[in-house]
Parts: sequence; C-alpha cells; structure tokens
Amino acid sequence: MDRHVAGWPLKIMQLLSLACLLGLLGTPAVFAQPRPANAVTLLTVDGPIGPAYADYVERGIAMATARGHRLVVLQIDTPGGLDTAMRVTVRAILAAPIPVACFVAPGGARAASAGTYILYACHVAAMAPGTNLGAATPVQVGAGPDPPAVKPGEDKPGDKPRQPSTLESKAVNDAAAYLRGLAQLRGRNAVWAEAAVRQSVSLSAEDALAAKVVDHVARDVPGLLAQANGRSVSVRGQPRRVDSAGAAIVDTPPDWRTRLLAAITNPSVALILLSVGVYGLLFEFMSPGAVLPGVVGAICLLLGLYGLQLLPINYSGLALIFFGLACMVAEAFLPSFGVIGFGGVVAFVIGALLLFDSEAPGFGLPLGLVGGVAVVAALLVGATAHVAMRTRRRPRVGALASIEGSIGEVLGNGAGGMWANVGGETWQVRADTPLVRGERVRVLARRGRVLLVAPLGQGPPAGKGASTDGL
Repeated sequence: MDRHVAGWPLKIMQLLSLACLLGLLGTPAVFAQPRPANAVTLLTVDGPIGPAYADYVERGIAMATARGHRLVVLQIDTPGGLDTAMRVTVRAILAAPIPVACFVAPGGARAASAGTYILYACHVAAMAPGTNLGAATPVQVGAGPDPPAVKPGEDKPGDKPRQPSTLESKAVNDAAAYLRGLAQLRGRNAVWAEAAVRQSVSLSAEDALAAKVVDHVARDVPGLLAQANGRSVSVRGQPRRVDSAGAAIVDTPPDWRTRLLAAITNPSVALILLSVGVYGLLFEFMSPGAVLPGVVGAICLLLGLYGLQLLPINYSGLALIFFGLACMVAEAFLPSFGVIGFGGVVAFVIGALLLFDSEAPGFGLPLGLVGGVAVVAALLVGATAHVAMRTRRRPRVGALASIEGSIGEVLGNGAGGMWANVGGETWQVRADTPLVRGERVRVLARRGRVLLVAPLGQGPPAGKGASTDGL
C-alpha cells in the first residue's frame, strides 16, 4: 500500500484532535464577556418559574459577581410557577452579594403568582407601562376540584360561604407570611402583599407605583438604570448604593442548558419522553440487534425520569403509569389478545391524570395530550393483538398441510437412515432412489416421523400419495 494513502487515517485523527483542542480552547471565549468598569448583567425569564429558570438565575447571579458587575437586572414575564423553584430563586436573590433589580417587561408582561414573590425579594422593583403583577394566592396541591360556583340568582338566603380546608388555610397563611416578610425586608407595601395572597388582587404598573409596591416605572432597561442610579439598598444587611449611571448592559440570555432543562421539566414533554423510552426498549427487546430503538429509548427514558424527579408528582400516578406500560409490554410477549394491553392503557390514562399534583400555571398536563398518547398506545396494543391472532391461525409447523410440497436439503446418513433439513427442522427421510448429501428434495408425504421425499424434478406433485399424520 502506498505510504501516502496509508497515512490518511493518521492525518484525519490529527485534524480531529486539533479541532477538539481548538474547540476546548475556544469554549471559554464564549463566556468570557468584556468586563467594563461599570456594567450590569441582564437576565431574562420568559415563562413559568420552574427548576430550569431557578438554576438560570442562580448561575446568572454567580456569573455577574465573578465578572465584577455592579447590578443584576432580572427581566421577567411569567404567569407563575412552582413554589419550590420560586423559593430557590428568592433565596438566590437574598443571598446575592450585589443588588438585584426585578423589571417586569416588556409592555403586556406580568409577574403573577410566583413572579410577585420574586419581585418583592429584589432590591429594586420596577415595571414597564402596560404590565401587571399580583394574584399570588397559592394553588391547591393534591386537592380535589373546587365545588361548582354558584351562579347569580341561585344563592339561597342563609347559605354559608364555603370554608377553606385546613390544608388550604395552612398554605395561604404560609404564603401570606412569606410575602409579608419580603415586603418588610425591602420596605414595600406589606398590606397589599398580604391582600395579593389572601384575595388574589392585582395591580397595574402605575397603581403599583402609587401603592409603593414597586420603586420605578420605566419603559426599558436603560431607563430603569437611570432611575435606579444612586438608590440606597440593603445587600446582606449592609447599606449599598446602586451605581448604574451609563452602565454597559451585558445581555445573558438562557443558554442551551437552561433551554434543555426547561424542555424536559415540562410535564407534557416528560410524559412523552417516558412513553417513547419504554416503547423504544420494547422494540429493541422484540427485535434484538436493531440498536437504534434501544439507544433512543434509553436516552428518552433517562431524560423523562430526570424531568419527573424535578417536578412535583403524585407517586401513585407514576406507579399506575409504569404498571400500564408494563402491561402493554407484557402484551407483546404474553399475548392475551388485548386483555392485558388495553387494561394497561386504562391504567396509563388514570396514572397520567393523577401524575402531577400541582396546578401551577404552565405545569399542567393537557387532557388532549393524555388522550393522544392513550390512542397511540391503544393502536399499538391492537396491532400486537392482531398479530397474535394471525399467528394463532397460522398452520402449526410440522403439520401435514404445511409440510407437503416443502423443499428440503439432504444432510446425509445417520442413525436410522437418511436425514434432511425441511422447514428449519431435521427430519428422517426416505426415497425410492438413492440420495446424496446436499441434494435438494421435495416432500411427497409423511409416514409418522418419516418423510417420503423425491429429488427435485423427479417426484410427483405435492399431495399425491397416501399419508397419515401422527402415526
């Protein structure tokens, strides 16, 4: 072989190694933002507050501190989110070594529910015109549906208003005390904060400024920085002056990690990943060696389980989902002609409906998705049952009706006479003419465990001649 040709694999490996080295050397440059003398970090939260955004805010504050920035601006537009993720975000803000300003923007945005707590926790609170905040009442967790509302004119004299349960009262009291404490810490309107929890009231930007719920109303981030400049805030119990005049804004949008985490912690995506993962492994077990279904199934299953462990789930619902999936898998290996499989579909649907305890905005499980996944599962179970029924009707291998006329190959002499391979089975054969090893023969009839054969082209058509089965 030409040494130039033989050296190509080595050259390719060298080029790949060089590319990897350059990639590793170039990776820090992506994060190595310029460090001007006066700069602020802009973090953007646009969606429900979940584990992904909590991690994003934590890392963003740490990154801004490491860069020496003087302020973090947290621009939010959220309908609410999970209580656990909200508290993680609030703790990160309270522990921040630099001031954090919350800015509800752009116009039309809102800081509802969990967003209100985050805004109250920040050192500086601001809103853009046309935005709103409030409705901070905690949603029911693990409770049944509310009783139907009484329509106007249907209420009867003497009817008592519905009293909240002990669990609801505990959740509301805890949330009210938490938000009131944040209001007192930042010197904001604590009375309205408690009303936002107990009565689900909301405020527009101008009303929030008048009620001393927020500190500023600004049209954009530069306007906020200009208004907040020189403001005295308390950072970790120590007074600090906000120096944001003419600051350079370093935009730090959510990276791939945050977007991936936000995707897999979406209840709908987690349920789909879980289902695809189980079906991928099922197809791999049914067709060993396919590789691709097994690899994709394992990845989806692990991602789905990772997403579920970050979400508030009902373990009874999760157990029902796994039981239903197990029944559907069992249908493929232990055919019950749909009985086990369709029972698994019912268990899967019930488990999916019970899976998520929380009714937090953005973290519900759509009924349409549950129905769609159930229909796909039912179709797979039906297809499996159909294949099982067709297999049952198929003639038994070795039966006279299926073996007469078959083609076989002579294996040679053995104990008891001549043997041949017919239909993947080894049979003792007998012929009127001598047979040689490797010769192809046609089955004419059967005598008990012995097949009457003839060399191809010499025997009569299949089915000719008397034969008996099972003698």
